[in-house]
Amino acid sequence: MLTTEGVFAWGDSQPFYSFSSMMKNHYGGRVQKISVDAGFTCPNRDGTKGTGGCTFCNNDAFNPSYCRPQKSIRQQIEEGIEFHRRRYRRADKYLAYFQAYTNTYDAVEKLDKLYREALDVPGVAGLAIGTRPDCVGKELLDYFAQLSMEYIIFLEYGVESFYDQTLMRINRGHDASASLKAIHMTADAGIHCGIHLVFGLPGETTQMMLDSAEIISALPINSVKFHQLQIITNTQMAKEFIDSPQDFHRFSLEQYIEFIIQYTERLNPSIAIERFAGEVPPAYLCTEPWSRLRYDQVLNMIRQKMKLLNTWQGKLYVAKSGN
Repeated sequence: MLTTEGVFAWGDSQPFYSFSSMMKNHYGGRVQKISVDAGFTCPNRDGTKGTGGCTFCNNDAFNPSYCRPQKSIRQQIEEGIEFHRRRYRRADKYLAYFQAYTNTYDAVEKLDKLYREALDVPGVAGLAIGTRPDCVGKELLDYFAQLSMEYIIFLEYGVESFYDQTLMRINRGHDASASLKAIHMTADAGIHCGIHLVFGLPGETTQMMLDSAEIISALPINSVKFHQLQIITNTQMAKEFIDSPQDFHRFSLEQYIEFIIQYTERLNPSIAIERFAGEVPPAYLCTEPWSRLRYDQVLNMIRQKMKLLNTWQGKLYVAKSGN
């Protein structure tokens, strides 16, 4: 996996294929996401699929301070760009990240108007669309395929788990087959496909979680975000945790680092890892003192431990016939 110069196949000395490496390889430099809250809802909230939403969901915990639907999309992006310029000063271009709730949940004509407002902001090179796997179809994917001829287009699916019993328990409103269908349709349309997974959901064992590395490694996805389960205030899951804490897999920081490295060793090295762990403001956390660490701190610990162990993404990955 290493070249003679000590560089991995993905082009740098990191022991995993980072999202920034993927962007540099494909787009020539750093591309920064700027979150947008366009005021969408979700079929699991408005009664179409259910009410109350997923048991873990409180979107206020994930939205940056500049990201409020009362502001126009342009204003949110301009404020976000200014924020990131002050904090990072490294981005060459930006993606408008439609993040909160289900950002494909409307007619294509209405979606196009919202997306175009974002694309008209100077510096925005494309869109990253967060959505559910049961909220895309051929018409929408054809639209994105057309748009991708001019702009960078990423679709990110909240898969969360590939186990139906888990999806039912967290009131997700779709099954694993919906995720598989959406992933394959997106890949067939030639659109970048990313997924999100949560580790520690109620009822899942460590082995079940590790086994999902084999599942996603065989899928035509380009990137993945990993989140350790964080129990967020004012959610149904917070109530369930108080009543039945034994049903939840609670990782200590040391346990999570060990787990995520084992997972990464099993992961297809062509899949870029955008995040290894989640981060929310401490005021929203019910538990997990280590989750109060900044993500960069956790990332550095994972990176250092991988180098200490002389391991890397895909070290234990074995491609199956047809992959």
